[in-house]
Amino acid sequence: QVQVVESGGGLVQPGGSLRLSCTASGFTFSSWAMSWYRQAPGKERELVASITTTAGRVHYAESVKGRFTISRDNARNTVYLQMNSLKLEDTAVYFCKAALPATSNSYWGQGTQVTVSS
Repeated sequence: QVQVVESGGGLVQPGGSLRLSCTASGFTFSSWAMSWYRQAPGKERELVASITTTAGRVHYAESVKGRFTISRDNARNTVYLQMNSLKLEDTAVYFCKAALPATSNSYWGQGTQVTVSS
């Protein structure tokens, strides 16, 4: 049974930090590229960051470059998103996605809420 579970969301003040975790099971985690997406109220879901299977390449949305860091631990079947210098506009539900390279196969988590507010 495939599971993709995000955790670590919460309420934080502007300028603060959070670390999101996404733990997967039921598939060979190390063979799947991992990504973080977010969706704010009334907006479309957008890609925040992605990381290849061996963590050789990472990609960030322009809006989070220099503030967010994606990483993965294949031994723990977990991908992380370290978020620093958080802004009000970072408020969203953050989703984890696993994608098998060169296929259309993907799995999504249920999302974790991040709220940046003073």
